[in-house]
Amino acid sequence: MSDMSDLKQDARNAKTDAKEAWRNADGESLGDKVANTTDRAKDAIANAGDEVHEEADKLSRDAAYEQGRADEMSRSR
Repeated sequence: MSDMSDLKQDARNAKTDAKEAWRNADGESLGDKVANTTDRAKDAIANAGDEVHEEADKLSRDAAYEQGRADEMSRSR
């Protein structure tokens, strides 16, 4: 993962940790458990989305690079 994704993931985790601590301040209820699980699931989906996006960007850059190389090779003949 990139540094930016690591920062985003750390920020999501810190936000969710703070929300969990706030919910648990008066004791944990079933509603708190559901909300905490929902928040963690949303964070996991967002983190996975960041990883997919980064990989798609990398593949796109690699394809553009290879196309540029092919174009240069065809011009030099």
